[in-house]
Amino acid sequence: MARNELRPVIRLKSTEGTGFTYVTRKNRRNDPDRMTLRKYDPVVGRHVDFREER
Repeated sequence: MARNELRPVIRLKSTEGTGFTYVTRKNRRNDPDRMTLRKYDPVVGRHVDFREER
């Protein structure tokens, strides 16, 4: 079964410039703009904003 393009796989990249990324899915209907989540960055050792990269 093919994956639904309504929920694409996205990469969240750290805004601290460490290069650390998370991979997740998002619902395009609910979040059409770029997503920003506050998650843990193990390189800097604290929670920072992660922004969707395209």
